[in-house]
Amino acid sequence: MGQAHGGEYRDLVVFLAAAGVVVPLFNRLKISPVLGFLAAGVLLGPDGLGRFAQTHGWLGWLTIGDQAQIRQLSELGVAFLLFMIGLELSWERLKAMRRMVFGLGMLQIAVCAVAIAVVFMVLGQPLAGAAVLGMGLALSSTAVVMPVLAAQGRINSETGRASFAVLLAQDVAVAPILITVTVLATLAQSAASGGAVEPAALGRALFTLLPAAGGLFLMVLLGRLVLRPMFRSVARAQHRGEGRELFVAACLLVVVVAGLGAQAVGLSMSLGALVAGVLLAETEFRREVEVAIDPFKGLLLGVFFIGVGIGLDLDAVAADPWTVLGLAGGLILLKALIIFILARAWGLAARSAIETALVLGPAGEFAFVVLSTGLVEGLADPDLTRKAMLAATLSMFAVPPLAVLARVLTQGAALPLETDAEGLSPNGAVLAPDGAVLVVGFGRVGRLVGELLAEHDQRFIALDADPASVRSGRAEGFEVYFGDAARPEMLNACGLESARALIVTMDSPTKVDEVVKAARALRPDLILIARARDDRHAARLYALGVTDAVPETTEASLQLAENTLVDLGVPMGLVLASIHERRDGFRRTFQAAAPDDRGARPARAFRSVRSALSPPTGNT
Repeated sequence: MGQAHGGEYRDLVVFLAAAGVVVPLFNRLKISPVLGFLAAGVLLGPDGLGRFAQTHGWLGWLTIGDQAQIRQLSELGVAFLLFMIGLELSWERLKAMRRMVFGLGMLQIAVCAVAIAVVFMVLGQPLAGAAVLGMGLALSSTAVVMPVLAAQGRINSETGRASFAVLLAQDVAVAPILITVTVLATLAQSAASGGAVEPAALGRALFTLLPAAGGLFLMVLLGRLVLRPMFRSVARAQHRGEGRELFVAACLLVVVVAGLGAQAVGLSMSLGALVAGVLLAETEFRREVEVAIDPFKGLLLGVFFIGVGIGLDLDAVAADPWTVLGLAGGLILLKALIIFILARAWGLAARSAIETALVLGPAGEFAFVVLSTGLVEGLADPDLTRKAMLAATLSMFAVPPLAVLARVLTQGAALPLETDAEGLSPNGAVLAPDGAVLVVGFGRVGRLVGELLAEHDQRFIALDADPASVRSGRAEGFEVYFGDAARPEMLNACGLESARALIVTMDSPTKVDEVVKAARALRPDLILIARARDDRHAARLYALGVTDAVPETTEASLQLAENTLVDLGVPMGLVLASIHERRDGFRRTFQAAAPDDRGARPARAFRSVRSALSPPTGNT
């Protein structure tokens, strides 16, 4: 009886155990975790340990038996990936990418589909079947390519943006491709019956485009009306200390509802999640959502990769290895060659074109959807289509090694190093310090700092845990986000790795200390300027590693002295020189007063600060 109850969760336990072992092991070996999950899927599937489960019953507890459940979870994982990608976009950025998406991306789909279809027609397939195989195999894997590029730090490189543009075009094209398969089936049935194509049947097939377009428009409209008020309410509750789990629940709700809504109108679940991500990218909650959703995305993507590994039928591969391996290798070579030529024609650097071609050469997860639809509609040859699916699976296994191969080839080749519009080289290295300044806290002090930065054309990103401050800042056109900067993952989400400086302006000494500790642990070389309450707090901040601490009491005294001297007629130059000299002296004193390794504070240094700030006796 206990076994029956435990068996309900067996697959989940096996997956979590695999994730707990595979990811740390492959990270230690500096191998992409994607390969680890794929290998774990093969090992834990029916062709791995499951092959011996009948003779050794205990092995049944080490295998995944419910493949349908895994497929459902893996679809959700792909949706989370697209949702995260959407958070990195905005309507303006999509508009700026339209040339790549609707130019290079759509042309890649068309040219690759035609080329692959021609190859299958040469192999003896009819036009309709070859077209289905061509359209299905022309697509690449967003779920594999984007995590592999992210692991290499390549998302923001020219390769990453070109790959994403092509993958986005493919995601958009899935619904039209499926509709085309239905239209081809209608044409094939009419031809087989010896009659002409019925306009009514063809019209019904084309009419299915309207719900998809209407549903997409409705999703965008509702998202713009509903998402910001919903997350604003959740943020207020979080600010009152009612728990961060509410934000996580809201994120899960948005992804699932958007995905199911897209499926209801004939679109893919991942496309619906992408639209939701793009809509949230326009809001002040973008960074908090990224942090909240990231752990779930990683686990669910792991389910997807394990599902792909489970779907690899090793017996079928062994029955006709040359055909399957030949299809996989030929597919990668043909697509990579076409994509390289198109990428160069679109102005990509040679390095980026090579990398983009190699990672997009393999097939993708939507190939299974298209080819399965072709089988159901009776368009594709069943035996060849199943072999094509096996070849597609094997090619997806090749994405991580091909990404490594691309880096080796481009680093070893004598190709010119080119930069793109964002100051990044093709290998993702920052060539110029063009990162933003991070301002933590956007109240009275933070707003003034931001205004002065903007006045001098210095880009900044502000972060505040108070929804009201965030809302007022965004209403004035500033780039302000909701979130807790004391969390390392939030600082990373705001781009701390490439930030030029971090300015902490909050009035709570404890929160200032927490942010300084988190930031200095992530970036030892970062320019870090923090607001201090008094001299003791300034000394503590210097001990934590700030570049400059600005105590309120000291600055108020210096400002009073400056105004007094100027009003008394002392020349401004002399006053400023004196103020700067005194400020430098205070800084040295605060640094000397910083706690030593045992936490002791030199009392003499504090007394010297107080004496410098205290007015003379009798002049109070």
